[in-house]
Amino acid sequence: MNPPIDAAPVRYCLYARKSSEQDERQALSIDAQVREMLEVAEREKLEVVATRRESHSAKDSNQRPEYNRLLADVRSGAFNGILTWAPDRLSRNGGDLGALVDLMDQGKLTEIRTPGQRFTNSPSEKFLLMILCSQAKLENDNRGVNVKRGQRAKVQMGWRPNQSPLGYINTKTTAKGEQKVLLDPARAPVIREVFERANLGQSGRKIQAWLDEVGFTTRKGKRVPLSMIYLMLRNPYYHGKFEYPGGSGNWFPVAHESIITEELFNDVQRQLTTEKKKTEWGSKEFAFTRLMKCGACGSGVTAQEKFKTLRDGTRQRYVYYHCGRTVDKECKEPYVREEALIEQLVGVLDNLEIDHVASKKKFQEELERNQRFMASMLGTKAVAKMPRLDHKKYLRHVLVNGTKGEKRELLSCVKTQLVLQKQRVSPDVNQGWQGRHKAVTVSVTSTAGVAPQKASTTPKPR
Repeated sequence: MNPPIDAAPVRYCLYARKSSEQDERQALSIDAQVREMLEVAEREKLEVVATRRESHSAKDSNQRPEYNRLLADVRSGAFNGILTWAPDRLSRNGGDLGALVDLMDQGKLTEIRTPGQRFTNSPSEKFLLMILCSQAKLENDNRGVNVKRGQRAKVQMGWRPNQSPLGYINTKTTAKGEQKVLLDPARAPVIREVFERANLGQSGRKIQAWLDEVGFTTRKGKRVPLSMIYLMLRNPYYHGKFEYPGGSGNWFPVAHESIITEELFNDVQRQLTTEKKKTEWGSKEFAFTRLMKCGACGSGVTAQEKFKTLRDGTRQRYVYYHCGRTVDKECKEPYVREEALIEQLVGVLDNLEIDHVASKKKFQEELERNQRFMASMLGTKAVAKMPRLDHKKYLRHVLVNGTKGEKRELLSCVKTQLVLQKQRVSPDVNQGWQGRHKAVTVSVTSTAGVAPQKASTTPKPR
């Protein structure tokens, strides 16, 4: 049996909602809803104690902050009525609708009022409310099914949904559903030349420099980043086919003119595969890259490896660290060998701030692993108590003797940001902790044919 309805006067909260989604174009604006509902309140002498406005979709439950606050205020007794433009302003999903009906069943929500309807805790009126809100949900669900059906028909005709990539333009002058894709007369020839340059063996950076030279930009007027160049070179849409949905393995031919031929696209893919195999682009991880940034331009520090065949036939591996040139493509900071870098890092250990908890945990894990090995192979008993840890000494040991993985793992415990400038490593003077420590730089004994640098006790201005 339903709880008795409180005979106290109904105190209303006015709730107005409109989202930017396509299916709510017919709804009044939020301000228009508020004006109309205030006129209803004045005409029918309703007591409105609060107004809530929200620009959120009601398709999914429990996703609207103001609506959730509205329900919480009803539960607390701040008001016991809701004034809104239409039932679908409150709910277009089963979860939010259930919350409303529960509040009515509990006697906390006395009434929901719209300009032409009134819903109270009577069975018939609650049933009508649920029908109207369920109808809104049905419309949402059907609309989603129809959209997907229309997209399938569109791709089968050769028109990919959504905006086409750079080099094409989507017509906006035709009726909805009849828009076409055309070649961008300003950008398509440039895109074609990008592929031709890549086929001749030009690197992504050289192509990017050429695009900047000719003033080529994105639709928003920004320069084309290097990552976007590689995405374009890998995109089969440019030669006349696309996958939909992405990753499904379903390919469709386009119904419009293509910028390049399939033959040129395949040739470029072979060039990219050769370049990647030669440089192993994107497949290497180095120990110190995330610890430092370039002191000259602020770019991240990257690294690359080189191999040299010695007279005895063996191959010697060398690792060089340098500016990644993401901020300044023309940054002239020189390269530094990894061995020289390690010497410097050992020299500045006393000026680094270390996460002692994390380093102690890694030390303990390494100690336990070593003890298990000793016990298994030599029958040596494990140490009962963990020895006192000298964090700087442990870090120095890993820097000199550790593997690449061990170095990367332990260096994640270092909180200090370092800068690499003129082949010298120093703490970042812009970091907050720096004011508590003395800045130190250490000279580098060059291993790459560069003259040694003089030591300095203060970092040079950046």
